[in-house]
Amino acid sequence: MIKVAIIGCGNISGAHIGSYLKFSERCKIVALVDIFPEKAEAAKKRFSLDDAAVFASHEEMLESDVAIDLASNCTPPYVHAEISINCMNKGLHVLVEKPMATCLKECDEMLAAEKRNGVILSCGAQNRFLNMISKLERLADSEIAGKIRCAHVDSLWWRGHCYYDLWWRGTWEKEGGGPTLNHAVHQIDMLNWIKKELPAEVTAVLSNVMHDNSECEDLSFAILKYDDGALAEVTSSVVHHGGTQSIVLQCENAKIAAPFSVAAEISKPNGFGESNAKLEKQITEKYNSLPSRKHEGFDGEIDDVLSAIENNSRPLITGIDGRKTVELITAIYKSGFLKQTVSLPLSEDDDFYTFEGVLKNAIRFYKKTTAAENLGDSDISLGNFK
Repeated sequence: MIKVAIIGCGNISGAHIGSYLKFSERCKIVALVDIFPEKAEAAKKRFSLDDAAVFASHEEMLESDVAIDLASNCTPPYVHAEISINCMNKGLHVLVEKPMATCLKECDEMLAAEKRNGVILSCGAQNRFLNMISKLERLADSEIAGKIRCAHVDSLWWRGHCYYDLWWRGTWEKEGGGPTLNHAVHQIDMLNWIKKELPAEVTAVLSNVMHDNSECEDLSFAILKYDDGALAEVTSSVVHHGGTQSIVLQCENAKIAAPFSVAAEISKPNGFGESNAKLEKQITEKYNSLPSRKHEGFDGEIDDVLSAIENNSRPLITGIDGRKTVELITAIYKSGFLKQTVSLPLSEDDDFYTFEGVLKNAIRFYKKTTAAENLGDSDISLGNFK
């Protein structure tokens, strides 16, 4: 029985707790931690976790006599590294929420702690476990549609003005950024996974067009160029009404996308296109033939992490994967702050390798003046990939 601690009992923790409870024959939640203990107590009551101990800090938890195997780190980004490293130094496996950390230096320190302590570090990227994303990755890998030549990645959300009233949101120091880091992180992870490489160059534009209570961007556009000449565009937003999330891959022979769609054309003698119905049918049949996951989303990721611990294997989303996502996001911010094209990889002597360097260069669009301890409604949306 794997003993689990939930560190940070804010909105996203409910998704973690709900998934752990679905695997009650394999794991048990034994600790709940929050700097606002009443939130931990509320989670204990809501999920009937009668045997779980409540702590006001992760340090208090680690110093207690409660036996713990795995920590789900659901805290704000600015403490992801510190808490994860402290847990790993005590021999705990860690599933850290997205983004892995606020900078590459912190990512590397987390990876070093994982190796030093012989534990497992996994990063929150539950959308990889959606069948449509998992199948798109395998479909692209088969090259039935040809090599990827262009990708369109949309992370389009809408968040009200009061969303950034929460004390840690909307600040570079605590949230680490806007939707580029905290929303599009999922789509950027998917793109890295499907493309199997980071781009060679990034050119980006950042803005804040609707949230004057946030220092950070609420909208960004980024163009990625790969060594093979392929391009991708990534839109990260919390200003899009009716927001949608999608990945569209324009390949040599066809377009494939999630949510699933396919289109293929062949050339007429005059160079104009006409539908290639035969290839569209082949791709659709290939997609439908791919096996579906037994567990999707958070359930899939929790199952994967539990299996990695049980079998002493690697999870699907490793710390290395989390680092790659942070590196690409850092390059987007560097390009947007400095208004120049940025080359990858970013070296350790790059100003943006450290969080101090990111903060020094960050554009503060507005001054945050509101710091509410909690927002009223605990219901959250996790995207509309369906």
